[in-house]
Amino acid sequence: MQIGLLGKTNVGKSTFFSAATQTTAQIGNYPFTTIEPNVGIAYVKTECACKHFGINHVHQLCVQGTRYIPVKLIDVAGLVPGAHEGKGLGNKFLDDARQAEVLIHVVDASGSTDIQGQPVPAGTHSPLEDVKFVEEEFDQWMKQILQREWHKLTRELESKSGKIIHAITQRFSGLGIIEYDIETVLHHLNLQIKKPLDWTESDILSFVKELRKRTRPIIIAANKSDLCHDLSILDELKKIHNTIACSAETELLLRKAAKGGLIDYIPGEKDFKIKGTNLSTQQQKALDLAQNVLSKIGGTGVQQILDYACFDLLKLITVFPVEDESKLSNKNGEILPDARLLPVGSTTKDLARTVHEDLAKGFLYAVDAKTKQRVGAEHQLKNGDVLKIMSTLNRG
Repeated sequence: MQIGLLGKTNVGKSTFFSAATQTTAQIGNYPFTTIEPNVGIAYVKTECACKHFGINHVHQLCVQGTRYIPVKLIDVAGLVPGAHEGKGLGNKFLDDARQAEVLIHVVDASGSTDIQGQPVPAGTHSPLEDVKFVEEEFDQWMKQILQREWHKLTRELESKSGKIIHAITQRFSGLGIIEYDIETVLHHLNLQIKKPLDWTESDILSFVKELRKRTRPIIIAANKSDLCHDLSILDELKKIHNTIACSAETELLLRKAAKGGLIDYIPGEKDFKIKGTNLSTQQQKALDLAQNVLSKIGGTGVQQILDYACFDLLKLITVFPVEDESKLSNKNGEILPDARLLPVGSTTKDLARTVHEDLAKGFLYAVDAKTKQRVGAEHQLKNGDVLKIMSTLNRG
């Protein structure tokens, strides 16, 4: 799955990306530092199935019963007003962002960058403006996609009695939007009873807004929250979207310090432990500042935002495929070697398909390692399930 980092220029998206992925991204205090999209691997956290079985689990992505699952993170060029008209790097941004299934909108909660991404005194710009303009740019871009040859499309529907749901789905095929999404939004707005030829500009805009909300859910990363004079702005942002206070710069510092062996720090925790007494004055000062940030906003927010995007917005569950249900292992003896993220409502056959298409084609049944029972192709998966897939086309 893919998570997109979205926002205006110069709000800390690349710092967030570097902190989350431990991948070096170009970071600078000026617009369009990011031109080509940075793509890296971040990790979301969930409970490992080893806890259920009470086993001692040695795995590089399991830390004391917490499982880290890789996800793709895409940091694209920042937006400026008029991006949908091609201003700045707008068209490139929007084209790159369409790949994401969920969006993290990084805003400067401290109000220290103006609408163009230029530095201004803290508190002099409202982050509410940023939320509004970025979403409007995304909506206008989707509106352009729909309106392209709109009159031709509506006339064809009138003459051939075609289905509006199918026609609109084709328009948005590049965004991975399915007919069910289109149908749901049409009914929500009562547009299914209105002839497309009679749709107004307002109808079209309302439609794409709802479609964007449904198919590209957003969480706000209120970055630089530690620089806010007070945190009341978070309450205002929460009225618009789910919002989590964030300091990407602090997370990056802590992860670098942990990698350098200076501290013990687990991403998402509200504290860290200094190792030894050999810190330089500069290092001690930096860690003291980091501790102040953690105390002020309750953590750096980076890990919480990634986890929220996957498990709360997309409502994904974690399932563990194995090849030996009694030993919970693959053929090499590795215990709980893999963890898959799947949408709620996924079936055992869906799980088989994520492992290999052949397993799904020849699907016979699955064995639930927790209950030892056989389950069929349409059995709905639960979070934390451990399953062995039996297939006529088992690999190896």
